[in-house]
Amino acid sequence: MLSATDRAVFKETMAGLAGVGYEPLVVRKQVVAGMNYEFFCNARVVYPGTDWYPATVLIHKPLQGNAVIKKISKIAAH
Repeated sequence: MLSATDRAVFKETMAGLAGVGYEPLVVRKQVVAGMNYEFFCNARVVYPGTDWYPATVLIHKPLQGNAVIKKISKIAAH
């Protein structure tokens, strides 16, 4: 489950991103020189009538400084 800290990192890091809305559902974390976050999200293009799709957002939060988006991937349906 997402903690308040997880949600804050996600919200702060994604604040400048436009065009697609992401709703984080769960997170996997890895302690490194800081923290790696892999968020599993529902996503959709910010346009009326568009459908949600699954995606992952990889974020790195260094020990000092701001978190950065490392990769965003749409999860393909099988």
